[in-house]
Amino acid sequence: MNAHPAMLAWPHTEDEAIPLGLWDAAAIAAATGGTASEDFLCSGVEIDSRDVREGDLFFALKGETTDGHRFLDAAFAKGAIAAVVDRPIPQPHVLVADTMAALEALAHAARERTRARIVGVTGSVGKTGVKEAIFAALDRSSRGGAHRSVKSYNNHVGVPLSLARMPMHCGFGIFEMGMNHAGEIAALTRQVRPHVAVITTIAPAHIENLGSEEAIADAKAEIFQGLLPGGTAVIPADTPYFERLRDAAVALGANVVSFGKAAHADVRLLDSVPASNGGSLVTADMGDARICYTVSAGGDHWIANSLAVMATVRAVGGDLGAAGLSLAEMAGLAGRGARHQIALDDGGTALLIDESYNANPASMRATLAQLGATPARRRIAVLGAMKELGDFTPAFHAALVEPLAASGAEFAVLVGPEMDALARELGKAAGNTLGKPIRFAHCANTDEAIAALSAFGLEGGDAVLVKGSNSVGLAGLVAHFSGKGG
Repeated sequence: MNAHPAMLAWPHTEDEAIPLGLWDAAAIAAATGGTASEDFLCSGVEIDSRDVREGDLFFALKGETTDGHRFLDAAFAKGAIAAVVDRPIPQPHVLVADTMAALEALAHAARERTRARIVGVTGSVGKTGVKEAIFAALDRSSRGGAHRSVKSYNNHVGVPLSLARMPMHCGFGIFEMGMNHAGEIAALTRQVRPHVAVITTIAPAHIENLGSEEAIADAKAEIFQGLLPGGTAVIPADTPYFERLRDAAVALGANVVSFGKAAHADVRLLDSVPASNGGSLVTADMGDARICYTVSAGGDHWIANSLAVMATVRAVGGDLGAAGLSLAEMAGLAGRGARHQIALDDGGTALLIDESYNANPASMRATLAQLGATPARRRIAVLGAMKELGDFTPAFHAALVEPLAASGAEFAVLVGPEMDALARELGKAAGNTLGKPIRFAHCANTDEAIAALSAFGLEGGDAVLVKGSNSVGLAGLVAHFSGKGG
């Protein structure tokens, strides 16, 4: 054969010898201890038959109310190449004793085989946005070589699923970890085993189950238990629980990098000014260098988030320049800051800020402040109940009267019985002749909220914030007015 010797030596790098497929039947069987019915090669892993794509491996998981084996025909009809099952089926499969245990085993195998630098992200507020921003930065600098957990796949099923989906050849992996109870993040971080563990902030989310913010800080600090030796803990410098988080990290041998406004922060905010795109121009001190970059997302909370992103990118050896470009271009996520321009009958447009996926006292204050900083002819707030606050529910909802008033909102739509406390506070203000009271409507559900906002009437130049816990269902209101989503 007449060919250049270098061509004959192909593949000439270790990475080029890695198979393009995600998993083959033999590797899945070896990882799970199962038996493969035949050879196959899958390109993805899925647990929901509705989301299956051509070439996916479908895990038939058993839940409390349903069994994935019932949806095998649907999965194969959508293009699944094979399934992991606990009973024989006619289609290509790997037979295991327990499909959930098999998913965890495949996740372990994915973590064992990768050479990627791994980042774990948790926090009471902002973890999904920060995870996405870190991914965008590292994916940009590695030219598509980053992997992350999609959506909010951050629990005992989502984390192993995200790990099992990680390609062998990726350079970075970013995984989100959430919790409702103590001990849950400890279990997840031991699966992820990050090189860098990030805590975005500590706030009274899930305080109903944990009882205090100190307990929440301790539960979030569990992420350090999975850090690899010599790993880095990225923590907020401005939280009252900074020393608590720092000490937990140091006790486990971590290197600590803090971020924030505080004088002791390792990545410290020096200055921020409003940018023309509604975001911020940020200058930060990283100890040995100063950096300046633009954050497209609005609000002080995203300035803090950007510092966490920069600290993390540097800790895994990423490109800070690429990180800055990514932060400047990053669009808001659905339910987490996405902005929609609503065309109105009068020919004008209104801005709708979609924060409908989650809510707790800290994020409510942050997004109301963002509404106040948004240029608008009128400002309107649609606020859904904050869940999992337990005995603290009335006090935390009543306390929203201050940030709501500071936002300059002219009209508020309050959704859910938990909003009774805020409605009472607004009612008191309306009875006070001093100052301009905020008009409001208290609604039982999303349908009533849609009707209340429609009756108020949107006009050109309005800005509407929609914020609430996901279970309130305000995504339906966003879809109604924006014409997007379900």
